[in-house]
Parts: sequence; C-alpha cells; structure tokens
Amino acid sequence: MQTNTVDPAEVAKFEAMAAEWWDPTGKFKPLHEMNPVRLDYIVARICEVFNRDPKSLKPFEGLRLLDIGCGGGLLSEPMARLGATVVGADAAAGNIPVAQIHAEQSGLDIDYRNITAEALAEAGEKFDVVLNMEVVEHVADPLGYLTACRQLLKPGGLMICSTINRNPKSYAVAIIGAEVVMRWLPRGTHDWNKFITPAELEELLINAGLRPIDKKGFVFNPIQWSWSISDRDLSVNYVTASINPN
Repeated sequence: MQTNTVDPAEVAKFEAMAAEWWDPTGKFKPLHEMNPVRLDYIVARICEVFNRDPKSLKPFEGLRLLDIGCGGGLLSEPMARLGATVVGADAAAGNIPVAQIHAEQSGLDIDYRNITAEALAEAGEKFDVVLNMEVVEHVADPLGYLTACRQLLKPGGLMICSTINRNPKSYAVAIIGAEVVMRWLPRGTHDWNKFITPAELEELLINAGLRPIDKKGFVFNPIQWSWSISDRDLSVNYVTASINPN
C-alpha cells in the first residue's frame, strides 16, 4: 500500500491559482519565463538517454511520458507536440479542466488526470519518462513521493526533477524577491524550510532506487531579465536527471 504524500495545504495554494496558468503576466509569470530553459534541458536529456534526434519532427514518438504536478500543462503541451504520449497528473483537481480546455483549443491529445503519483504507481502505470518539475518541495514526504515516481518508471526510464535549493540566497530570491518585492507569487506559495539542497536531493534519489546522472542550475539574470542553464550555479533553482536502473 502506497503512502499518500500529498500535502493538502500545498494543493490548496495551487488550486486557488488554477485559472491563471496560461496568463504569462499572472501568478505563474516566473514559470512562463523559466519555461524555455526547462524545455531545453528536458529535450536534451530525453534525446541523450533515448538516442533521439532533436531536429526530427517528432523526436519523442513512441515514448510514454508522465508530467506529474502538471498544473495547467505548460510542459505537457510541448512534450505532446514533440510526439510523446503524455499523461498529465495533478493532485489539485482545479488544474485539470484548465489544462484540458487549453489542450483542446491547441488541438492536442493529452490524458489529464486528477491523481497522485502513488495512485498511478498502485495502478501499475509505467512510463519511459517522468517529469517531476517544482513538485518535490511541496509534498509531505519527499522520499515516499520520489519512491512512487521511481516505481512509475520502466527499467532504464528517465526522471527529470527540478526544485529549489535551501540557503540564504534562495530565501532572498524565491521568498523575498518573488513573493514580497516582485509579487510574482502570492505570499506563502513557498515554504523555505521545505526547500531541498542538491546533496539532500541526490541522497533522496539514491534512497528511492534511482541513479542520478546529471544536475544543472537554472540561473536568472536580473540585468538581462533572462534565464540560462549553468553547470556550476545551483544556488537557487536547479534540475537533476536520474535513471531507473531496475
């Protein structure tokens, strides 16, 4: 029996913002601005692990992909356009109709479900790729959650997991900067105490049965107002890639 790692208070925060997922100037403005570097990283890792040509029309054709914590579908939609068979799952029920309507308007066939990673694992669902982006810092039990994500992967499957580091800089940027000064996000969206350092996440991934293969930083330049991928700077936002070896 899987443990339910959902934190109801965290789900309620995002459900309250559901209607604004596709507004690039709204409460999810930071995600819209970060999305190009997230996509660059995701595409590069999937093509690398599954030996796909990123220049082909549908490089992810034949791959079954889960976008866990899909929100309004900001990542599910480009994955579907690249040819993947996509399941978008979210514990916040209010996000699902928003995602479904936008996918229909975009002419995309995406299987959106109001379901948890644990319930999917219990049902025996299996995927080539699990996208686990900006979710782990919102769950009640990170190890239990990541273990469920690993169970969802086929042998040799890839999980890409991004989150926020825990240090004074991340508090200044993600809490004070994003929620108080810039007011990009409602106050209380993030709990700094639930942020996870790269070393902690690596240990969690290994304990969940995964083999980490890569990590990078997503770095925001306030002068150029742009995001980039960094090999060295994982001080605030960062992303990891892991393989299910079994």
